[in-house]
Amino acid sequence: MQNDANSVLKWATAAGCAVLLCAASPRAAAQGCAMCYQTAAASAATGRDALRHGIWILLLPAVSLFLGIFAFIYRRNNPPR
Repeated sequence: MQNDANSVLKWATAAGCAVLLCAASPRAAAQGCAMCYQTAAASAATGRDALRHGIWILLLPAVSLFLGIFAFIYRRNNPPR
């Protein structure tokens, strides 16, 4: 029974951290450099769309790598019984 409570607590903590991370996202988006902002603002609509797609494309491998390492560490610390 104690193990179930620890598991629920770990998942609740992870969910809380995810919510806080999402809440802080607007502040993080405002920290771009001025020259990059001006260049992106001066580009046409297709250029802005390309930048948005590029950001998502570059974000996916980084997040996948982070989640893979996290899953590896979690499984290594909690072996199946």
